[in-house]
Amino acid sequence: MTQAGSSPTTVSPAGTGSDPDRPGRRRLRGGAVRTALGSLAAVVVATPFLTAWHYDAAQRAMSGQTVPPTPTSDTRPLAAVSRTSAPIVLAYHDINPHPTNEYTLTPQQLDTQLTKLAAAGYRSLTTKEFTRYLATGKSPTAHSVYLTFDDGTRGLWTYADQILAKHKMRAASYLITGMVGTHRPYYLSWSEIDRMAGSGRWDFQDHTHLSHSRAAVDQAGHQGSVLANRLWLPGKHRLETENEYRTRVRADLDRSLKSFADHHLPAPRLFAYPFSETSGPTNLAARNTSALDRLLRERFAASLTNVSARPLPAGPRAAAARQVQRLEILGTTSTDTFRERLAEWTSRSPRDVAEPLRHPDQWRFPGSPSGTGLSALTGKGLTKGTYVSAVHLPMATADWNTYRVTATVDRLKGTATSASVEVGHGSLDPVVVTVSAAGLRVTERPAGADPRVTVRKLKSASSHRLTLAVTSRGVRITVDGTTLTARSTTKPVSARTSGGISLAVRDEDEHIAWPRFTALRIAP
Repeated sequence: MTQAGSSPTTVSPAGTGSDPDRPGRRRLRGGAVRTALGSLAAVVVATPFLTAWHYDAAQRAMSGQTVPPTPTSDTRPLAAVSRTSAPIVLAYHDINPHPTNEYTLTPQQLDTQLTKLAAAGYRSLTTKEFTRYLATGKSPTAHSVYLTFDDGTRGLWTYADQILAKHKMRAASYLITGMVGTHRPYYLSWSEIDRMAGSGRWDFQDHTHLSHSRAAVDQAGHQGSVLANRLWLPGKHRLETENEYRTRVRADLDRSLKSFADHHLPAPRLFAYPFSETSGPTNLAARNTSALDRLLRERFAASLTNVSARPLPAGPRAAAARQVQRLEILGTTSTDTFRERLAEWTSRSPRDVAEPLRHPDQWRFPGSPSGTGLSALTGKGLTKGTYVSAVHLPMATADWNTYRVTATVDRLKGTATSASVEVGHGSLDPVVVTVSAAGLRVTERPAGADPRVTVRKLKSASSHRLTLAVTSRGVRITVDGTTLTARSTTKPVSARTSGGISLAVRDEDEHIAWPRFTALRIAP
């Protein structure tokens, strides 16, 4: 009779033709059980070692490399830079010949961009050189870029490394240290990182340990960055407390730093925000946002972001804020767009843009209807709306602190129309000078304080000439012989007040022609 779980064939003892006796069968079953239990025990004991072996193998995995692509046929040069400019920080992500998202460039795209940079005389900086620039304001070369790659993807080793070698350039990879060696072949392995570090072409900086992700930040399940938000704790039916949030973030940052030390990499000096959440929505209280800033300042010389509430290109303003804005390059960034955006970010002196009304391409119209151009400020106005403003080269002029603006505006009538000039755009202490037909209004907007407004009467006229002499100590304003001083201080802080200009015109009567700027000149 076949017993449950046994083989249907029974083996007789040697030398007999009879069925085995019951004690023999018990001995056989007992041996089989012991064997099975022994095998199971071996599996249980071996499993952690096998898991560790597989994990270690993934960490140590080495991918092959590809040769750089052939040179592009596009020989158009980048815009000429007449004088020494501040470094431009470029933000890349992955490199792959078969992109699956907008954040990935092909090797050909990267090679084309680096070819143009090299041909224009740009030199790439190491992180050490870039942080020295932030500390001293001195760059080792007249025109430079700091190439950064977020996330630590394998494409940097497989495709980007040999392109850097071809152009004799260097770059920084910002690692999510908890993801290194995982999800292969997407992320780099520690062995690949070791080879990259040994090449002298790469250094490695911080992008969190495992906080580059999104999670529920309220009971409804809305997702937010885990670094910039308190998380919803479903088991406790509440948000993290502020102390729990700080403890979690502190632990993540310190674990990331430990990973650098454990793998014999120099301690990172810079930190890149996941998702550029410096300007994203957050459920943190204002004091907790400051707590995150303090945690980062305690560990890093500065932080990098791709989106900022005010222009922060590399320079004194960004160094004072200890936050640097990067120019993000996507797979959808065409060569023409790359060229144009690089020109926008190239720092310029006041003498480089003496007559900005002659250059419509240098103006940006944030918040204005699509298609708005410089003509809206020089006579045409808007077909809909009563107010239009424009900013002049906000990234290229962020560190202006000593210059003179002379402007002429006409077609002013009554109180329905006015024109404004702002200096120190994007600074922590901008000054706006507004003129109407018979009035002058100066508005100072210091960060963290209420606006200060000064009003003066003017001799009524349809045209006024304004002169604003800007220094780090104050702004001397003259309008048709009426003079006053704004933002006067005996303790100048250039990084607080630096910035370029913006213009605005207002017309609240559709039956009156829009006021216009007829002249605008900038001088050192």
